[in-house]
Amino acid sequence: MNRAQTFEFFRRLAEDNPDPVTELEYANTFQLLVAVVLSAQSTDVGVNKATRALFAEVTTPAQMVALGVNALRHHIRTIGLLNTKAKNVVALSEILIRDHGGEVPRGREALTALPGVGRKTANVVMSNAWGEVTFAVDTHVFRVCNRTGLARGKTPDAVEAGLEKKVPEPFRHGAHHWLILHGRYTCKARTPECWRCPVAELCAFKPKTPAPNKPPTPRTR
Repeated sequence: MNRAQTFEFFRRLAEDNPDPVTELEYANTFQLLVAVVLSAQSTDVGVNKATRALFAEVTTPAQMVALGVNALRHHIRTIGLLNTKAKNVVALSEILIRDHGGEVPRGREALTALPGVGRKTANVVMSNAWGEVTFAVDTHVFRVCNRTGLARGKTPDAVEAGLEKKVPEPFRHGAHHWLILHGRYTCKARTPECWRCPVAELCAFKPKTPAPNKPPTPRTR
């Protein structure tokens, strides 16, 4: 995908959704961090269901530590990897209290030093909490970038580097939101809904998925 096509790709996604935001629910930066950690290999919808009661009770690292691993496990029992996630969330809360005055640190290095926080999680927090330009590559972004030809790469880091080079202004801040939402609702893993995709003709994926109940176009010899 060349520069002009890349600009048009994001222009169309932005036209469809001018102000994209994360679908995770949170009231402060600490809750955002927790929600993103819990979202690994889980859906935002599932995380939101698990955190509504939790976040009504817990708004600070100190309250999370006081809650403890066992009670946290009960709150998040409906999402995957709950044992590891519960331990990581309590452990990172302890570190926030001990090393950061109970606040979520702004630097990527400090964030990724926390238990359960990788580069993708740090990027999501930095973008949503402080408006920093980051390119968080989750499974949706990885798929969309490789399938469309926007920024191909064999690893999330390679795709992130490609996005860093290719995404133009004024789309850099919202880029990963648009890509996540596009992958979640249109460019789906098993059956991309090409018939209603606003960027279908810019996309390298072939053959395009036809609309339901519509026979595929016959191939010409």
